[in-house]
Amino acid sequence: MDMKEYPMLLPALALLFAAPEDRAPNPQIDYAGFATLTGDVRSVRARRLLDLAAFTAKAGEKGALILDARSADKFAAGHIDGAVNLPLTDFTAEALAAAIGPNRDRPILIYCNNNFSNHRAPVPLKNPALALNIQTFINLVGYGYPNVWELRDVVDFNDPRVGWTAGASSAGRT
Repeated sequence: MDMKEYPMLLPALALLFAAPEDRAPNPQIDYAGFATLTGDVRSVRARRLLDLAAFTAKAGEKGALILDARSADKFAAGHIDGAVNLPLTDFTAEALAAAIGPNRDRPILIYCNNNFSNHRAPVPLKNPALALNIQTFINLVGYGYPNVWELRDVVDFNDPRVGWTAGASSAGRT
C-alpha cells in the first residue's frame, strides 16, 4: 500500500486510537482540570479534618456555616442542628453564593452519610471512595471557598454531642 494514495488514513487512525477525551472535547467538561484540582486540594483537605469536638467548636465560631450537601429529602429526614442544605447536584456559583453569603472566607463545615455509624435512613453508608465529603470539599474549593473544614469522625447520630435534628422519617430512631 502506497501511503500517497491514502492521505487521510493516518489522521483517521490517530482519531480512532485517541483517548476518548481527545476525540470530541466538550469545552464545558474539563476532566484534566478536575484531576489537577483534586490533586491541589488533597493536601489542604488532609489538614482540615476535624474530630467531633473540634468540628462542634468551629461550628460555634462567629460566621461559621455547616453545609449539608446531601439530597433535600435526606436533609429533611435528619441533619446536624443549624446546618444549611444545598445538594451537591445544585452547586453552581450562584447557588453557593446564595447559601453561603458574600464572605468567601467564612468557615464552612461539611459532613456526609459516611460520618455516621447508623448506616440507615437518612444516612446510608456510601462507597468510601465516593463519599460525598470528597466531592463537596473539592467543589467548594474549586468554586473559590478556601476555608472548608470536614468532620473526620464516624459518630452515632443518637449521640447528643452530634446535635442531630430528626425529621419525620428518622423521628423513631433508636
